[in-house]
Amino acid sequence: MKHIVLAGGGTAGHVNPLLSVAAAIGRMDPDAKVSVIGTAVGLEKDLVPAAGLELDTIEKVPFPRRPNLYALKFPGKWAAETRKVRSILEAREADVVVGFGGYASAPVYSTAHRMGIPIVIHEQNARAGMANKLGSRWAEFIGTVYDGTGLRPAKGGEIARVGLPLRPAIASLVTRLETDRAGARAAAAAELGVDPDRPLVLVTGGSLGAASLNRAMAAASGDVLKAAQVVHLTGRGKSDEVRKLVDVNAGAEHLTGIGPDSAGRGDYHVAEYLERIDLAFACADLIVCRSGAGTVAELTALGLPAVYVPLPIGNGEQRFNAQPVVEADGGLMVADADLTPAWAREEVPALLADPERLRSMGANAWKYGIRDAADTMAGRILDLA
Repeated sequence: MKHIVLAGGGTAGHVNPLLSVAAAIGRMDPDAKVSVIGTAVGLEKDLVPAAGLELDTIEKVPFPRRPNLYALKFPGKWAAETRKVRSILEAREADVVVGFGGYASAPVYSTAHRMGIPIVIHEQNARAGMANKLGSRWAEFIGTVYDGTGLRPAKGGEIARVGLPLRPAIASLVTRLETDRAGARAAAAAELGVDPDRPLVLVTGGSLGAASLNRAMAAASGDVLKAAQVVHLTGRGKSDEVRKLVDVNAGAEHLTGIGPDSAGRGDYHVAEYLERIDLAFACADLIVCRSGAGTVAELTALGLPAVYVPLPIGNGEQRFNAQPVVEADGGLMVADADLTPAWAREEVPALLADPERLRSMGANAWKYGIRDAADTMAGRILDLA
């Protein structure tokens, strides 16, 4: 019997692809055993058991980035966790190790290499993180979401752009859009309380929100609402400021919530978070959003035109995520500093007034997107096992 050990976690960006690949392995080979190595503090501690998978936990061992007390302690911590990983891999009788990045992956890659266990990597970012850079030197196969990640497989190994293994809700929406886009939109609109026949702009900065997106779009609400209805997901604790700006710039009568009870009460729908964001994707004609790797991959898989506003920190990873989509004319990119109320007042209504341009952007996004990544990864993993 094949036993495949998946490693990774911490954030949804690591855990969701891991779970999607695990599900694909189960569909393709029901006899294969799958378990996960993660930490006891990341999202995997809840999501992995909820998916019916066994989770073995290790401690986080981030690589030291500067000389300090932690750097002195790192070698001992690394040795302790790699010993723990070895005992897990031996007990599981692992045939293949598959890493998705994050703190749990690096000691798993190192230990699997020393044990002679084949390594597969999935890299979702345009610029790879340190763990996957380490593991890539030993990997038999590396699947990426973007070209040009900087990763190189082991001699004789292979690297290929396979796309992002999609969450079940997004994968299901892909199927519905392919078969009955109008029906999917109508059903989702009823659940959200929006008009299925009127253009819709979705504004989202992710679960934490984005102050610049919130302020620019809410301040431009009077002009945007002349062209479309809006679903604005503000992020936790950020809805009050958005509501006040919409009140001032468009009028309180436009404000409403999300859900069937909000239908007909207003056309600027505000919520801090939407668990079923696939419903909003099903209705959206244009998205205004950050350009995290998962967001870009999901929107292109769905063929949705977007205005990407990269997070203006770090080493520019989010800009790299959106760049190839923009070059394919599947979206626009606007620097965070340039997303002003004036820009939103002028550019968003202009886009909405050109439905042919939006259709073209959506079609180009669809061409760039990949929808079968989970099955592709699962097939390569099972071949190695």
